[in-house]
Formats: sequence, C-alpha cells, structure tokens
Amino acid sequence: RTPKRELFVLGERRVSQVLNGFCLGNSGHFAVMPTVVLMDVSLSMTRPVALEGSEEFQRKNLAIHGLTMLFEHMATNYRLEFTALVAFSSLWELMVPFTRDYNTLQEALSNLEDYDKTCLESALQGVSNVVQQEWGSSCPCQVVLVTDGALGIGRGSLRHSLHTLKHRGDDKKFPLPFPFPAKLYIMCIANAEELQSSDTLENLEQLLSLNTGGGQIFTMEGPLCLKSVQSMFGKLIDQAYTPFHAVLRCGNLSSDVQVFPRPEPVVIDEEVEPIPRTILTELEIVGFIEIGDISSPPVLSRHLVLPIAVNKEVDEVGAGTTDDTEEESSANQMAGKSPNFCVLLHGSLKVEGMVALVQLGPDWYGMLYSQADSKKKSNLMMSLFEPSPEPLPWLGKISQLGPTSDAKENPYGEDDTKSPFPLQPKNKRSYAQNVTVWIKPSGLQTDVQKILRNARKLPEKTQTFYKELNRLRKAALAFGFWELLKGVAELLERECTLLPDSAHPDAAFQLSHAAQQLKLASTGDSQYATFDINITPMVTDFSGGDRDRM
Repeated sequence: RTPKRELFVLGERRVSQVLNGFCLGNSGHFAVMPTVVLMDVSLSMTRPVALEGSEEFQRKNLAIHGLTMLFEHMATNYRLEFTALVAFSSLWELMVPFTRDYNTLQEALSNLEDYDKTCLESALQGVSNVVQQEWGSSCPCQVVLVTDGALGIGRGSLRHSLHTLKHRGDDKKFPLPFPFPAKLYIMCIANAEELQSSDTLENLEQLLSLNTGGGQIFTMEGPLCLKSVQSMFGKLIDQAYTPFHAVLRCGNLSSDVQVFPRPEPVVIDEEVEPIPRTILTELEIVGFIEIGDISSPPVLSRHLVLPIAVNKEVDEVGAGTTDDTEEESSANQMAGKSPNFCVLLHGSLKVEGMVALVQLGPDWYGMLYSQADSKKKSNLMMSLFEPSPEPLPWLGKISQLGPTSDAKENPYGEDDTKSPFPLQPKNKRSYAQNVTVWIKPSGLQTDVQKILRNARKLPEKTQTFYKELNRLRKAALAFGFWELLKGVAELLERECTLLPDSAHPDAAFQLSHAAQQLKLASTGDSQYATFDINITPMVTDFSGGDRDRM
C-alpha cells in the first residue's frame, strides 16, 4: 500500500451509479481518431516507374508499398485505431469499412483495380458521408489522400472545382471543410520538381487550406523508388501515428502507459504570445475525488490509457483479450500475471466510483476514470481539462485540495449526507446580478411592452413605469443601442396622442417628459447619456412636489 501521506483522498463515500455507458465530461473529443485512406486508382496511377535491377513498377505499386508500411506500423502500435479504405477515380467506392483488421486492409490493397479519370471532389464527399454515417460529426478523423498529383481533366477536376467555389449554391457546396474535425494528409507519388512544373502543388495547397483542421502535403524526395516512398510515409508516421508513452505515478507506485490517441498540443487563446502546451511524459496523480463531486466537467479531449506491459483494453480485472489471436492471448495471460499499477488503478476507480486527478503539466490537470463500453468491457480513460490552476470553478484551485483527514470536521458529515462542493464564490458573479440581457427578439419585445402597459396606467404606475424605463435605458446605453432609445421615445409620444379624454392630465406630462429624455440620450451626448443617472418623474401641479423620486 502507498503511504497515506502520498495520497490526497477527497472523501470516502460510495456513489451508487450505473457506470455502464457512463461518460465523464460533456465536451471534447472522443477517445478514438479513425483514419480514412483515400486511394487514387485512376489511369494516371498506372504510369510506369523504372526501378534499377527489377521489373517495371507503376506509381500505384509505390502507393501500395507505402500504405502497406503504414498499415504494418498501425497494426503494431495503433491496433485500437479504426481505419477505412476508399478507392476513387471518377466515382468512389468504400473498399473496406472501418475496421481494426489490418490484414483485411492489406488484402484489399492488393486487389485494387484500375479505373478512369480523377474526380477528387466526389471522393471527398464520399469520405464525408462514410465518416458521418459511422462516427457522426463530432469525432475527429484523419484523412490520408494518396495520389500521383494528376488533378483530372475538365469538369470534375480539382482545378474546375476550385475555380467554381464562389459560384455555388447551398445545395452544391464543396465538401471541404469537412463537417467534422479532420486532418488532411496528402501523399503525392511524385517529387516536388514534377509538381512545381505545373499548378498542381498550388492547387493542392489551396485544397489543404480549405480544410480548417490542418494537415500537410508530403512529396517524394529524389527519384521515384521504394526507398523514397518509404521515407515519405515514414514522415507521415512520425507526425501523425507516433504512440505517446508516459509514466503514470501515484506516490511510490508507477506504471508505463500508452495514451491513445496521442494528445494534441493546446494553445491558450487568452495569452499575449500563445505557445503550444504539451502534456508531460510524467503523469502524477495528485488525489482522488468522487464522481458525484466532479460531475460532468468540460474537457478538451478524451484518451485511452493502456498499460504497456499488457497493451490491451482493460476488462473488469485488467487486461482484455478481445480480438486477440491464440498466440497474443497466451502472451497477454502471461503479462497479466505480473503486478501492474495501471490495472490496479482502473479496477479501484471502477469499484469505488471515484476519479483520480492527474497533473499533466504546470497548472494543467486532467482526470482518470473507468468507462464501460459494453456490459463486460471497460477502459481506463483520461480527460484533459483546460490549462488552468482552477479548471473546475466548483472545486476551487486543485493545488489547495487536501485529504479529509486534515479537516477539523468531516466535510461529508458523520452520516455521509453532505458535500463540500460546489464551493461558493467569494465575489458575486455578474451573471447572478439583475442585468438586462436580450438574447432573442422576444425578450426585447417583452420589456418594451411592459413599459407601454405601465404607461397606459399613469399616474398610478408612475414609479413602476420609470423603473422599467430606466432599466431599458441602461441596457441600451451599455450596448450602444441608440436606435432603441429613439424608437421607444416615438412609441411614448404615440401613446401620448392616443390618451383618452378621461385620462389624468399628469399622464400626458410624464409621457412627453420620458420621451424627451430618451431622445436626448439617443444622441450619445455625454450630458444626457450618462449611464449612472436615472430619468426621474416630472414634478407637476397634478403630481405634487413631494412625489418620491427615483
């Protein structure tokens, strides 16, 4: 057992929650980042490439060699990744739907046939359809486009698509940017010199800029050969498919883990000179807290945490063997016999109904928790909070949390019926004050109608009339909404002309006075448009000089 001083245990209650399908965090990315490989099978990909000391190769063969290298890497290091294969020429076809079976993907590569001309726009639309049908529009995705750089001819070519971007209706929009977060990697089976001899590279760069999720164009260096294509795909692997390994620590216990998918650098917009922040490879657990206290917080992204010794999904007791071969299953059973802190942590969090707060870097925290993906399977997950010493306001500063044993009284009560959270803010928040906000036109209309209703009941409703009038005036001045002040003034003048003969004489004076003050404020003149000064009722012979002023 870890010494008690090493842990900051924030409570000992049991939370009776059904964890099957329970997902902590109400925003952020899913813990998967599927890949779509978009393979060009047009006739231009059959152009020959002369290789020394071997039979004649086609560009298509080089592309297949590079993708085979990518699939072999993912099968070893990214086996939890889902990958789909789409082939395209003038039409597109889903060759392999999303799968973790890389043997099926490689078999489909070897059976690709050759078709007609290149039509990239329809292929990108196909990718959009395939991803949305399987994952929806919130899951981030990586699209790997493999082509020789030939953009097609005439209608349907990339040149034609880009040229007509500004002349399209809503029903014929270009598929980029994708309706889901996506990185686009363009793998050109051509060298830079060949692409620069025409406008191909310029068009591909424009295509990449249309995808707001980022990405990169990769070209082959030197002659077109197996070595060059291996080098190009190696750069893609280094950038997009390198596993993230870290050490997870809690007091004297530690475990080597892989975080999947790889956490992306985070840029804080509020900083004057924003610098991308990356999580540390030393992840320190600083304490534990109950699921009920942390609730469902906003998160940047979600990730699977896998013990490297086991490197599989975790089931109820530790290492899972789903989709394993017989040899892999035996190896996992042997690995599972070794004590592993990551497996222990996952089981403990699941049984106790708690989450672990983990430090990702300076003033940057996240949480570890158990999440079920089926009745028998659950995973150890990590969600990343916004970089901040106080990412969840209802908990206060994470660094100031401590063990319940240090408190004079049990913050959860003797009978475990209380909770110290949420913390009450010391200062009253602006949104808790009586501030006028118009989110919809109906809200503004309601406030104007309230003023008019009180105007028709003058002088009995004089105080209420001026109270509502000043509330609207302050809001309009704060927003710079001068037209509103002028419009309400005109409404009051109209109400004055519509007063019946039986109306009290004071009503006409008050309406005219209020309209005049609003018109003066609508000019923006500092003498009349002062925010802190209220419009007071006009003193008349009918109202009396002792009327209470606002």
